[in-house]
Amino acid sequence: MSLNWNDYRFFLAVARSGRLSVAGRQLGVDHATVARRIKSLEEALNIVLFDRAPTGYSLTRAGADLIPFAERIESEALVAEDTFGGQMEKLSGPVRVGVPEGVASHIVVGVAQKLCETYPKLEIQLVAIPQKFSLSKREADFVIAVSKPEKGRVRVQKIADYRLHLYGAQNYLSQQKKIKKVSDLKKVRGVGYISDMIFDDELDYIPLVDSSFNPHLTSTSVHVQLNAVLNGAGVGILHDFMAQPHGSLVKILPKEISFKRSFWYIVHEDYAQLERVRVCSKAIIDGMRSELKTMPK
Repeated sequence: MSLNWNDYRFFLAVARSGRLSVAGRQLGVDHATVARRIKSLEEALNIVLFDRAPTGYSLTRAGADLIPFAERIESEALVAEDTFGGQMEKLSGPVRVGVPEGVASHIVVGVAQKLCETYPKLEIQLVAIPQKFSLSKREADFVIAVSKPEKGRVRVQKIADYRLHLYGAQNYLSQQKKIKKVSDLKKVRGVGYISDMIFDDELDYIPLVDSSFNPHLTSTSVHVQLNAVLNGAGVGILHDFMAQPHGSLVKILPKEISFKRSFWYIVHEDYAQLERVRVCSKAIIDGMRSELKTMPK
C-alpha cells in the first residue's frame, strides 16, 4: 500500500490529544475520518501505532518511536509553506501563545491587538490559563513562562525581570492594627494561590513571607486575587504592573517583602524559524520589555 504523507498530520493530532474527536475538531473533520487515516497509516507501515481503549488512544512503543520522524515531516511542511507563500500570506493563520494571565491581560493583549491590526490575516490566540505548556505536543507555538526550562529542543531567551510586593487596600488597612513587622501579618486576612494547585514553584510566594501568614481566600487566578485585595478581602502578593494602576492599593513592608521574578521566551526549535512566529514573538518581547522597564524598582 502506498504511503500518504498527509496521514502524519492525523497521527500527530491523535498522539497529542489522545482522542479521535479532539483530533477531528483540530483538523476540521469528523472522528471517523481520523480513525480511517490512522488505520491507513498503520497498514502502510505495517505496525500498530495506538492502543485503543474507551478512555482514548495511547501510543504503542512503535507509535512513540514514530513521533520524531512525523514531527520532522510536520516541521518541514510548515517551513515550506512559510517560505513559498506570498509575502503578505506569510503572516496569516493562527499563532498560539501560552502566556501567564496577569501579563497577558495587562501587557500582551495590547501588543496582540496591534499585530492583528497590522496583519489582518493573522490570528493571535492567547492561552492564559495556569498551566505549563508542552511545546513538543504543539500545545502552543511559543510560550512566555516564569521559569526557565531545564531541557528540550527549545530556544530560550530572557525577556525581563518583574517585581511583586505585598499589597492591601487603603480602606481595609485603615481598619486593622498597623503592620510594623512581618509577624504582624497573622492579624490580617491573606489572599493567595491555592497551594496544591500552583503549577510553577516560582509562584509559591506565601511560604517565603512568614509561617504566620495564612491565606484565607485563595484562587488559581491572579485577577481573582487582585479583585479580592481591591475589595478588602485581605492582603496579597501582587505583580507591581498589575497593582500600579490602582491608587487604592498600598505596599506593605516593601523592604521586607519583595520578590523578583523573570519572564522567559521559549519556542520549539522547529517553530523558531517560522516568519509569523518570529514577528509575533519579537513584538511581544519588545512590548513586554518596554512596559516592564517603566516599573519602579
